[in-house]
Amino acid sequence: MASNPNPIFISSDSLHSILSNSTLIQHFHSSLPTVSSAINTPIRQHYSLSPSSSLLLMPSWSSAPSLPYIGVKLVTHFPQNSTINLPGIHANYVLFSSTTGQPLASMDGTLLTLYRTASVSGLASKILAKKNSKILIMIGAGALAPHLIKAHLSSNPSLQKVIIWNRTIKKAIDLAGTLQKSNEFKGVSFETNESLDEIVPLGDIISCATNAETPLVKGERLKHGAHLDLVGSFRETMKECDDEAIKRGRVYVDNGAALVEAGELVGAFERGVIGKGDVGGNLVELIEGKKVGRKDCEEITVFKSVGSGVVDLLAAQLVYETCMKKNKC
Repeated sequence: MASNPNPIFISSDSLHSILSNSTLIQHFHSSLPTVSSAINTPIRQHYSLSPSSSLLLMPSWSSAPSLPYIGVKLVTHFPQNSTINLPGIHANYVLFSSTTGQPLASMDGTLLTLYRTASVSGLASKILAKKNSKILIMIGAGALAPHLIKAHLSSNPSLQKVIIWNRTIKKAIDLAGTLQKSNEFKGVSFETNESLDEIVPLGDIISCATNAETPLVKGERLKHGAHLDLVGSFRETMKECDDEAIKRGRVYVDNGAALVEAGELVGAFERGVIGKGDVGGNLVELIEGKKVGRKDCEEITVFKSVGSGVVDLLAAQLVYETCMKKNKC
């Protein structure tokens, strides 16, 4: 891809027109095995700005000729913003040429993160969830929730019903209504429920995207064959499920950072619930077939993602190259 002499700004509208969960899932599936070993992505730098707010820096750079880029994502996490009707996460992504070092593009890192996070979960559920999954439980109704729902529906066409739970039930009702009216997924019903204890046992796929510090999903309530997708936590103090869920399930991760960052896993390791050697593998190993995924329809699978600069860079590549090729920016 030839370098653009002037760096471009890729707007949120352009991102929406370029990206879809299905295209990004396909891009990750084909690209991760071939280029992930050529991408350098240090453990993210995390700075606490206050007891509740933080700044994250996520750099990555590639030595692969097919991926001649350097990328840096800058993220702020201010969960208290919900009280003033603002998003809790803001981000910007900057793309450079790894050949010349020149800046190529800047884009909305928040939207890029929503698409890539959901698409990683969608790719994992495509591999790990039962092929006849019927019910998706969405725990959380924030900005990531509609992306996760769409990614799981794209990857699991057998899904027929989505049940959304949120601490503030009105947000769940609003999201269900928006998705039902969109008619993007014909034949799928969207519902809400205020009781996690009632809906968790129904879920063939359970996707969590919250800031919970006390477990929401109780492992004893997971049905045989369920797939649990954990997205929200990225600090040791955060956890969306209890130890029983980790103990009952075969655990997989998006990458090695989850072993030291995810509260569900760090705590389970410390308490001897499982060891690091019990983790079934990472996403690249699953795609390549180097690690075995679901063994039978009764097994419970758990996928914990914390994100990485690798998928950021691949998502930014798809956006930038599509933008330049189709002149969509």
